[in-house]
Amino acid sequence: MKRYGSVIKVKAEKLEEYKRLHASVWPDVLKTIKECNIANYSIYYRDGYLFSYFEYTGEDYAADMAKMAADPVTQKWWDVCKPCQQPLDTTQEDEWWGDMDEIFHLD
Repeated sequence: MKRYGSVIKVKAEKLEEYKRLHASVWPDVLKTIKECNIANYSIYYRDGYLFSYFEYTGEDYAADMAKMAADPVTQKWWDVCKPCQQPLDTTQEDEWWGDMDEIFHLD
């Protein structure tokens, strides 16, 4: 299992919409997340930033992320969520959420 953390800004005027969307995530999106070997997935908010944490339990992260990105329902979900978000200025060109480096963990 590998832990992942990432960060993105949420547009102030879209925060309540983003919360509403995530209060009832589409069932097919949740199914795809699980099928792509993601577990213990959480999103946190503070001061205009969203922080996500999840655990990847699969064997081929790139393939599972490609599978998720190819899913038509997940693509529609992202189309609904992306207008609420704003990548960080330091986010890489091929990223939306900015990947974070883990610097400490205690089991």
